[in-house]
Amino acid sequence: MSLELFAQIQDVADSARQTLEAIQSSPAQPTEKSISVLELLSFGGWYIMGPLALMSIVAVYILIERTITLNKARKVDSDFMHKIRDYVHSNKLDSARNLCENSGSPVARVIGRGIARIGSPSKEIEAAMEGAGRLEVARLERGIGLLSLFAKLAPMFGFIGTIIGVINIFYEISLSDNISVGNISEGLYQKMVTSASGLIVGIVSFVAYFVVNNLVERVVEKIDGTGQQFLDMLRETPKA
Repeated sequence: MSLELFAQIQDVADSARQTLEAIQSSPAQPTEKSISVLELLSFGGWYIMGPLALMSIVAVYILIERTITLNKARKVDSDFMHKIRDYVHSNKLDSARNLCENSGSPVARVIGRGIARIGSPSKEIEAAMEGAGRLEVARLERGIGLLSLFAKLAPMFGFIGTIIGVINIFYEISLSDNISVGNISEGLYQKMVTSASGLIVGIVSFVAYFVVNNLVERVVEKIDGTGQQFLDMLRETPKA
């Protein structure tokens, strides 16, 4: 019995020794190498990634700045038109103009232009307000053209990077006369990174354009509605 146990122990020891020797003689496994986002973006090349980065910064800035400005432009005192009606019907035009100037909103500036023309024919008042409204809309739409341009231009920059990446792939193959992952990896990195970056910047710019344009339309509706309310007020008969 003791001989059989000793033999089993000896077999286990021999197996352990063989396993240890096999582990020591086996080649070391390569360690996984991680890559940061900045390193990944650097494969795209500064001549492509630089303009894309600039477009993304400008697009985000326009989105934030226009959102804040347009939300302020939409806010009008709920008693604004009631005060204007009382001033106009009481023939206190100076007070009405001062109220519009102190308000400082696009709606108030358009109404102020109409108040300045009181006494003229209604068509002249309406034309003056329409001119002021167009000027205010032009101010509100500041930066929208750039967002539309970036939404179309950024994917094109990404496509240019894709073409350059493919050219680099064939160039490396022509130098080494060998198709391998090592030869084409750099070109593939540039191709994929620039394509993805261009699409991302284009999508961000398009979303920003949609949001800002929607806010502008809301402000324009507010101007049109308040302007029509003012014209209807002028046709009213003042209450005694």
